Amino acid sequence: MNNPDIAVLLPCYNEQGAIGNTVAAFKESLPSATIYVYDNNSTDNTISEAKEAGAVVRHEYRQGKGEVVRRMFADIQADIYVMADGDNTYDASACPKLISQLIDENLDMIIGIRSRELSSYPKGHVLGNKIFSNLINKSFNSNLKDVFSGYRIMSNRFVKSIPLFSDGFEIETELTVHALQHKIPIKEVATQYISRPEGTASKLKTYQDGFKILRFILFLLRDVRPLLFFSVLFILLSIISLLLGIPIIIDFLETGFVERFPTAILASSIALISILSLFVGLLLDNVSRGRKEKKILAYLSYINKFDHV
Repeated sequence: MNNPDIAVLLPCYNEQGAIGNTVAAFKESLPSATIYVYDNNSTDNTISEAKEAGAVVRHEYRQGKGEVVRRMFADIQADIYVMADGDNTYDASACPKLISQLIDENLDMIIGIRSRELSSYPKGHVLGNKIFSNLINKSFNSNLKDVFSGYRIMSNRFVKSIPLFSDGFEIETELTVHALQHKIPIKEVATQYISRPEGTASKLKTYQDGFKILRFILFLLRDVRPLLFFSVLFILLSIISLLLGIPIIIDFLETGFVERFPTAILASSIALISILSLFVGLLLDNVSRGRKEKKILAYLSYINKFDHV
């Protein structure tokens, strides 16, 4: 592919003072690319600034980054998609190298790992990223370092074959989990993360959005790894049941009486729920396998133009 059609996707909300610099940086780095700014209900001069910088401006009125990304993926046709935030924090100059690597190594997604300088972004974000990255790595036997990076280089067949459900900042997690579950070729590459322009702040709320992301990760695990999810639930409930039930069994063996009858009922009920959880996991695992096969077939139905380089 000598001249791939490249689309730069910039979701943004109130990024005045940063969006113009972001568009300019990607225009300089990728002169032939079309740069799309998707405005998500900005109340400042973001739209006019993006237009003046030469971007194609479109709108998504449903609030949330996930809503914007889903709209971008649906609307735009390209061979290669570059996704970054519109706050001028990602290194646009690294983009040509990342695109070449995507093509040369026949990958479907490259994740730009952000630098870990504490001056660049809040400590809570760094800690949360590490915790959630470890959770995903354990669940999918991977070794990713930055699952929340918004700097992504993606192929057409990846973008057009992924069903997206998240509405907010969970979107990066969903992209990553989809790739890991279906064993789609991806790679992390170190990139520079630039401090935010003075006077601006991250739209990500450490605790509120962190809880939403954790909840969404658990939802994804239940959906794509149901046997793992319900097996863990089975083990936890079994432990609780044993902790409640063993003292009662000991008392019965010593006295011949069940003195704490309500606790015995509770322990038995929890044990029954734990067994049901295991069987639910087994059943849903078969359902999940069928859904996974359909997604893989959808992914394979798109021609990988990189094969013709």
